Amino acid sequence: MKFRFWMIIAVVAVSGFTQGMLIPLVAIIFEQDGVSSSVNGLHAAAMYAGMLVAAPFMEGLLRKFGYRRVMIAGGFADVACLALFAVWKSLLFWLVLRIVIGIGNNMLHFASQTWLTAFSPEDKRGRNIALYGLSFGLGFGIGPVMTRLAGVAEPLPFLLASFMSLLVWSGLFFLKNDYPEEVVEKTSFIHTFHRFGRVWKYGWVALLFPFGYGFLESSLNGSFPVYALRLGLDVSALSIILSAFAIGSIVFQLPLGMLSDRFIRRNVLMTVTAAGVAVFMFAGWLEESKTALFVCFFIAGMLVGSIFSLGLSYMVDLLPKTLLPAGNIMCSILFSIGSIFGPFVGGTVIQFGQGFSFFYTISIMLLLLFTALFFSGKQASAFKPSS
Repeated sequence: MKFRFWMIIAVVAVSGFTQGMLIPLVAIIFEQDGVSSSVNGLHAAAMYAGMLVAAPFMEGLLRKFGYRRVMIAGGFADVACLALFAVWKSLLFWLVLRIVIGIGNNMLHFASQTWLTAFSPEDKRGRNIALYGLSFGLGFGIGPVMTRLAGVAEPLPFLLASFMSLLVWSGLFFLKNDYPEEVVEKTSFIHTFHRFGRVWKYGWVALLFPFGYGFLESSLNGSFPVYALRLGLDVSALSIILSAFAIGSIVFQLPLGMLSDRFIRRNVLMTVTAAGVAVFMFAGWLEESKTALFVCFFIAGMLVGSIFSLGLSYMVDLLPKTLLPAGNIMCSILFSIGSIFGPFVGGTVIQFGQGFSFFYTISIMLLLLFTALFFSGKQASAFKPSS
C-alpha cells in the first residue's frame, strides 16, 4: 500500500509540474507574439474544456478498466502532447493539444483521487489528501520556473517536461490494478447523471471549492502573466511571484489537512477563505511592488492553496462510499468549469476593466465561496474525530 500511495503522489507531482509550466509558458509566448489578452485567456481555458467534456465518461471507464489503466492512458496522452508542442507552433494546433491534455489530466486526476480516497482510512483522510494536494502544488510551483528556458530555445521546456513525465509515469506499470467499490445501481451514462444529482444534494457546498480553486489557479497562471507583463514586471520576476503561491500552499497544505482531521473541516474552510479575500484585496492595492506581490502570493498560497484538497476531504465526509466515484467526477467537472471561467474573466477584466485590479476578481470569487459556506449551515455528517 505504501508503494501505491507514493507512486500516486509522484505521478500527481509531475502532473502539477507540467500544468504549472504549460499555462504561464503559453500565455507568455502568445503575449509576446501579440495575441490579445481575451483570446489568450480563452485559449488557456481549452485544457479545462477538455477536462469538462471527458468528465461524464470517467466513471464508466474507471469501472471497466480500473484505476491503473486509466491513469496510464491519461499520463501517456499528456506525454505525447507535450512533445508535440515543440513540433509545430500554431494557435489552432496548440488549442487541440491543450484539449487532449485536458482529457488526459482528467483521466489521471480522477483515477488517482478516487483511488486515494477509497483506500485512505478515515482518520488519515485529510492527511493523505493534503499530501496529494501538496505534491501537486510542489510540482505546480516548480513549473513556472521552466518558462525561463524558452529564452534559450522555445521548444526546450516542452521537450524536457515530456521526458520527465514519461520517466515518472512509467512507474505505473509496477502497480497492481484495482477497481472501485461495486454499486447496486446500474452504471450506464444516464445512471451516472442520476448519481450526480445525489452527490449535489448531499455535498453541494463542498463541491464549490474545487470550482473556486480552478478559477483561482487558472486565473493566476493564465491571466496574471499577461497582467504582470503589462504592469511592467519581467519574466524572471513573474516566474518567482507565481512560484511563491505554490510554495505557500506547500508549506501549509499538510498542516491544514491535519487540522481539518482534528477540527470540523467547514470551520477550517471558512477561516482560510475569509483570510484569502483580504490578502487578494491587499495584492490589488500593492500591485506596483514586486516584493509586496511576492509576499501576498506566498500568504495566499498558505491560506487558499489548499481549498481543493480541503473541499475534496469535506465532500468525502458528506458522501457514502458508493458515491465517491461520482463525487470525484463532480469535483473534476466543477474544477474544470471554474478553470474555464478563470482565464476568460481574468482576460476580459485585463482588456476592458480599466482601473479595476485583476486581483479584485479573485477576492470577489472567494467572498462568494465564504458566503455560500456560511449560509449552508453545519453539515451533520461533517467528520470530527474524537480526541
